[in-house]
Amino acid sequence: MEILDRFAAIVGTKYAIRDAAEMAPFLVERREIYQGRAAMVLKPGSTEEVSQILKLANETGTPIVPQGGNTGLSGGQVPLDERAIVVSTVRLDKIREIDLATNSMTCEAGVILQRAQETARENDRLFPLSLGAEGSCTIGGNLSTNAGGVQALAYGVTRDLVLGLEVVLADGRIWRGLRKLKKDNTGYDLRHLFVGAEGTLGIIAAAVLKLFPAPRSTETAFVGVPSLQAALELLMIAQARAGTSVTSFELMAGLGVQLALKHSSNCRDPLKEPHPWYVLIELNSQARAGLRATLEEILAAGSERGLVRDAAIAASTEQAKNFWLLRLILPDAQRGTGGSIAHDVSVPVAAVPAFIEEASTAVRKLVPGIRPLPFGHLGDGNVHLAFCKPEALEKAAFLARADEVNAVVYELAVKYRGSISAEHGIGLMKRKLLPRVKDPVELELMRAIKRTLDPNGILNPGKVL
Repeated sequence: MEILDRFAAIVGTKYAIRDAAEMAPFLVERREIYQGRAAMVLKPGSTEEVSQILKLANETGTPIVPQGGNTGLSGGQVPLDERAIVVSTVRLDKIREIDLATNSMTCEAGVILQRAQETARENDRLFPLSLGAEGSCTIGGNLSTNAGGVQALAYGVTRDLVLGLEVVLADGRIWRGLRKLKKDNTGYDLRHLFVGAEGTLGIIAAAVLKLFPAPRSTETAFVGVPSLQAALELLMIAQARAGTSVTSFELMAGLGVQLALKHSSNCRDPLKEPHPWYVLIELNSQARAGLRATLEEILAAGSERGLVRDAAIAASTEQAKNFWLLRLILPDAQRGTGGSIAHDVSVPVAAVPAFIEEASTAVRKLVPGIRPLPFGHLGDGNVHLAFCKPEALEKAAFLARADEVNAVVYELAVKYRGSISAEHGIGLMKRKLLPRVKDPVELELMRAIKRTLDPNGILNPGKVL
């Protein structure tokens, strides 16, 4: 208890939580797969307080688990040790600076992603990271998991959107690397060690984020296509005719749209009849005119080649939101199927159709009656491949087959030179899989970096490695 009192003194008793009921929301993730244990939750209000916490933790061997909005899907934010202290970044919520000349914004780790987006818009800029949890996930969590989202096709993943970082190391030292430079060729680029490290190498306290000019026009289309290959060929047409104006190209199976319509009364089918596959295309441009014509040309070219069965172009912002709702609601809609086994993988874009077809066929043979539900970011090769419970099978019996299903999907992802985690991270869920998919030298380099930066193993122990 004496040690806990010392930790509490750093942030003040108001921000040191020990009551079991108050701690409960910090100990379980949104899918309730992992139930954690911890001694305390601390809410520091400054980088200096984080520094003091880690210095004391390093001296006392206390496990520290950083946590942002607790929206992670791989369990990386869940504490496993009853001695652990959760360091919540929710009070590190200041937007320190907007620099319009360098198109950058300096945010603390606890800033909600949606707030960062809105602040950029208020300044006639775009912060393009966009994902389903943007109303509750935080910038620090986005950086720590290297979140992807629906605009990675044009702007890249979170790693591509950061210029500088402020990081607290395991021993409490602060690396103040909040640079705004696009060109800085002075040795190792340390920011990329911490982005995607899931809090195992240091705690990100603040970041300089890239901004872009706000688009002056946006066009969105919801398209029914006959096959996966047709969707891929339509993507190639879109990129050939619109280039970097293609900011999103999302894929949905027919089953997914059916589930979305069933799940939410707010969803509307924009097309006259069902199709086996759908894509959602969004174009953005700094030009105020001409984008609609470009989208119409893309759809006309696709129709001429038999790639487009039907299409609707949003006539208003509200209609575009309805198109997007059909896609973004899919993670929630699949839960209404009585149980699902989900995967977040990536393969080269050209391999997406073959991968989905081979994985679906293999899993159908393994579990007869199973219903594949592929959706995701076709433009960057990120496939969210879920499998819904057969109607005749009990949920417990179905979920007991998860390891077998996972083995098939991950083996095929590796076969197609892909990744077993595209944008959700490793956390707890995929930690044991790493030795099977990582090059041994690569894995040993990761371990060496961990030993160097966190020799006492206090930072998010048991995660990633």
